[in-house]
Amino acid sequence: MQLRLDAADRLVELVEERRGPVYAEEAARRLFALRSAPLGLARSLLEEIVVEDTRLAWRGDAVGLADPPGAELLLEHATFVVVDLETTGLRPGSSRICEIGAVRVREFELAEEFELLVDPGVPLGATISALTGLDDAELRGQPHPGIAARRFLEFAGDAVLVAHNARFDLGFLDHETERLTGAKLAGPVVDTVGLARRLLAGRTRRAGLASLSTLLGTSARPCHRALPDAQATAEILVQLIGLAQERGARTVADLVDLAAPRVRKVYAKRTLAFGAPTSPGVYLFRDRHDQVLYVGRARDLRARLRSYFRTDRQRPAVEAALAALERIEWRVTGSELEAALEELRLLRELRPVANARNARPDRYVYLRRRGETLVCSQTPTPLGPLRSRSRARLACRALDGAAEEELERPELALPRLRARLRDLAECRRYEDAARLRDRIEALESIVRAFGRLEQLRRARCCLLAPAAEAGFIRAIFVAGGRVAAVRTLPPGDGARLEVDAGLAETKCETPEHVAAEELDALLVIGTFLRRPPPELRVAPLEAQAILKSAAALPPALAGEPRAPAPACAA
Repeated sequence: MQLRLDAADRLVELVEERRGPVYAEEAARRLFALRSAPLGLARSLLEEIVVEDTRLAWRGDAVGLADPPGAELLLEHATFVVVDLETTGLRPGSSRICEIGAVRVREFELAEEFELLVDPGVPLGATISALTGLDDAELRGQPHPGIAARRFLEFAGDAVLVAHNARFDLGFLDHETERLTGAKLAGPVVDTVGLARRLLAGRTRRAGLASLSTLLGTSARPCHRALPDAQATAEILVQLIGLAQERGARTVADLVDLAAPRVRKVYAKRTLAFGAPTSPGVYLFRDRHDQVLYVGRARDLRARLRSYFRTDRQRPAVEAALAALERIEWRVTGSELEAALEELRLLRELRPVANARNARPDRYVYLRRRGETLVCSQTPTPLGPLRSRSRARLACRALDGAAEEELERPELALPRLRARLRDLAECRRYEDAARLRDRIEALESIVRAFGRLEQLRRARCCLLAPAAEAGFIRAIFVAGGRVAAVRTLPPGDGARLEVDAGLAETKCETPEHVAAEELDALLVIGTFLRRPPPELRVAPLEAQAILKSAAALPPALAGEPRAPAPACAA
């Protein structure tokens, strides 16, 4: 069953990407990795998938999306079934249904009702029992969730389903329906939470069932039992439909659009990601004025871009960028390392508004001696650069009154400061101890950063990864605390010339400090050196060693596991 569901999801994505029906032969080739698929074989392979999934339908010899039933019904002619569930927990699968209540709404009047206790097969728990008033003895012997779901579906028929926080209730019903039929529920669904937030904006800040019941004066009062809650939701629905009609809503589809949450509207933009390759690369979100809103990188562009439209767990700035998104531009690279460096370059040049980690080297600071203390400065010194000015200032305060050797090597001050912190805590000087604790944490963070920078400052190596161009290899030369050169090695004898040119740019002494504009690229390199991906090779700065590593590296990313890359020479 799971294989059929996965194939159905991939087939729906293929139809959506093509923006229309897909011939059965092509669909079968794509889904089952066949070189050729005659029409008869293709239809037999796809028949069960299409018939069992309500999202799909045959269009002659092609597969297309099914028309959602009831979406174009006029509101006055539509029949709604308002459903509410009580469950043993919050997650479908691990939690089970323990009660179903539903009310049919016909011609804006409440009609037949449905109420059924369900035996979840697991104990309710004290919290659920106290909340609902149900107990295990009362549920024992009642229909199991699968049977209860079937009876409810028989009651609902082809009516438009309505629920308060429909994502929760329909999640449980979908789970039981998949177990019974292998497919989720079809047809439009109206969520009264989204509808209330849209239509009652400015009148209430809360969209909870109890709050709306009080605001709209329903005769039924919600009490965490399925049928009373469904009755209250049905009364709320009737009043909200009246408000929706005042705004011009005529059909069920109009009502669903009004109730659609923000993430659903963002999901409608998923077509912008169609055609993205599965290769590494960078992507740019652009608005209607072609301004870049956000820049990111990915090892798999297709999977990363689609993920934005399948979840609502995004930072507020990214959510705002998705709301204004009109076009997605992607640029393919040969490796994730190259994508990371390209992303960094674009962040510096474009400074997109939605990127939290916008690179601003002009704001980085160093620690510099001034008398018997350390201060933050823009003047380069061996102690830096540091991204966080606030953390650097706390570390400087921790070193007030430090000895000469502690100012030269801040890590030497940590044992003394930790002992001082223990003394303050024992003396119950908790406010002083809290201030010192924050300063010690900042100093520890900066000491770790200095350690990483020192290793990278002395690194001398060449990183080799596939290039986007077939048969070529990208060589990144690191020396002198910077990315000294990036060269593209062609196949054949021309690779030696490029390697010699890259090595010539590394002929420099290691500086006493890392330049602020080189910090971010160096940290990116450090990340890949600590955890090298399979396609990466690291070689010392010797022409023969670089050419040997390049010869052993496949020119195109195959995704096959290879031996770990050697440690970077220092």
